Amino acid sequence: MTGEADLAAIGTLLADRTRATILLTLLNGGLTPASALATRAGVSRSLASMHLSKLVEGGIILLAPSRPVSSLRAANERDDLRRARLCYDHLAGRAGVVITEQLVAGGLLTTGYDVTPAGRVAFGRLDIDLDELAGRSRPLTRACLDWSEQRHHLAGSLGAALSGELIRRGWLATREASRVVSVTPAGRTALHERLGVDPGLLELPEAVAA
Repeated sequence: MTGEADLAAIGTLLADRTRATILLTLLNGGLTPASALATRAGVSRSLASMHLSKLVEGGIILLAPSRPVSSLRAANERDDLRRARLCYDHLAGRAGVVITEQLVAGGLLTTGYDVTPAGRVAFGRLDIDLDELAGRSRPLTRACLDWSEQRHHLAGSLGAALSGELIRRGWLATREASRVVSVTPAGRTALHERLGVDPGLLELPEAVAA
């Protein structure tokens, strides 16, 4: 043995688009059911399991049960991630899902996430240039399965632009060295007035019940 890393073997594992998607999903979202990985990669559950096994055998990922939450700080961090976080460069968590579903319900996006004429007007009022975004190689819109909500949130260049604009306007607050974000009081008001988002839906169900 030379002690050198087998980069060729790693490259072979990551060269497959399905395995790369599964790995990126796990890196971003943490523990994710195999069924959700299959949906995210656009393959059957059996095929996703096969690719997952290859990644495990290759030593790139480890399968382990979730650790129990043993402190208030850990519980708060877990809930904060579920409530609102950045998934790469777009909004995820309950906030991302609720806003996305309201964009559809409000007629700004179709159920397939195409921008409607009303959506072009609304996004334009938020200083989002759809024509510029559409000219990029990245898809304008894409459905991204949310690991904590098990529903979809908006990704693509529009999802990134919308999240960036919400942060720029102070409607979303970022946290240093963390993917966690929070909807500010001003953001709750603005999202309700501009997009019709019910502020109460941004809370976790168990928090509302408590």
